[in-house]
Amino acid sequence: MNKSALRVAQLALAVLLICPSVSLAQELKAIQLPAPQTDGGRPLMQVLKDRVSSRNFNPEKLPVQVMSNMLWAAFGVNRPESGGRTAPSASNSQEMDIYVATSDGLYLYDAKAALLKPVLAEDIRALTGRQLFVKEAPVTLIYVSDLAKMTRAAPGDREFYAAAHTGFISQNVYLFCASEGLATVVRASMDRPALAKAMGLRPDQKITLVQTVGYPKK
Repeated sequence: MNKSALRVAQLALAVLLICPSVSLAQELKAIQLPAPQTDGGRPLMQVLKDRVSSRNFNPEKLPVQVMSNMLWAAFGVNRPESGGRTAPSASNSQEMDIYVATSDGLYLYDAKAALLKPVLAEDIRALTGRQLFVKEAPVTLIYVSDLAKMTRAAPGDREFYAAAHTGFISQNVYLFCASEGLATVVRASMDRPALAKAMGLRPDQKITLVQTVGYPKK
């Protein structure tokens, strides 16, 4: 090996030692979600009756079809001709992003492409809350408002709208989980600056709430 090649190898090794996630980030692949199954589910009034917060989770992973159905229910496209979504937003800003934290890594839900885009090949579930179960539950949804997209809202109103939009989306997830026999709980207790830093968010991207989802522990 010549000196130039040796130097390149040494630099690559140094990067891996200092930033081991660099190599991992290259391994995290996008997940193409199957079309959501929109013809199932239980009657709405029964689902509302059974809606509940639960903090007891089985670590079993959710099948990709269940993930697709849940994310579509949360904030998917239900009117392809107009790009309308399953949850409303002020002035149709659609500024809410859903990040999906799993044991494999962090993804961003692209509703229009029905895709989970890789963001970070690192398990950051423990950063999403202070309760012990957050490390074991298979999925945590991280709701992020991109305030820069609220171009038609007064600056003083943007965080208020973001909170309302998060409520619409998280309730959709609650109802889906009640229908499908899944456990879920929405949470606000977390170290937001630490989580935002790990996710690589900009200052105008604000974490509103997080929501844990999984099979109930028997």
